[in-house]
Amino acid sequence: MDARVVAAIVVAVGGVGWVVWYTGLACHLWQSCSTERPASKQPATALIDAALTSAVDSVPAEDLSQSSPGLDSQSAIDAACIEAGHLPEASASVAVKEWARGRSCAMCRGPVTESWFAGHHIALLEPTGMTREWVDVGADRLALALATSLPLCWNCHVAATFRRTHPELVTDRDDRTVQVKQD
Repeated sequence: MDARVVAAIVVAVGGVGWVVWYTGLACHLWQSCSTERPASKQPATALIDAALTSAVDSVPAEDLSQSSPGLDSQSAIDAACIEAGHLPEASASVAVKEWARGRSCAMCRGPVTESWFAGHHIALLEPTGMTREWVDVGADRLALALATSLPLCWNCHVAATFRRTHPELVTDRDDRTVQVKQD
């Protein structure tokens, strides 16, 4: 057999294998998404903030205690919760931005900003020295994380993560050993 025929057979077999593999993955994904899943029976977590509680507190007590055919006490609470849910203060993103406003990075003392377009989020420096983006913190632990962590800019978070994951590639130098020629 000629080498070109062998190469064509290998490419054809590889192409057929690729099509079969991804067709199987697509079928598996289709089945997993189309079947109903039972409840996980895990406890749900919720982040209750001041905007929600103030909205519920703003409902008059007579609306909560009186029950009428058109409006019951639960619907008054539901309406207050829905209204509070649409407030911008109820958003975790706004809470984190408010927490970081006016603060500087704990490492470089630069501004702490967030760029959703570039995917750069505000990072947190935990008391253990670990850094993480605020979006990686669970909703049930966000308030505690903000209370116990320091803000980090994106650049310092990336540098600290690289330093932690690849210490063999990082060389720390003392400021006294680095000499800069000044004209």
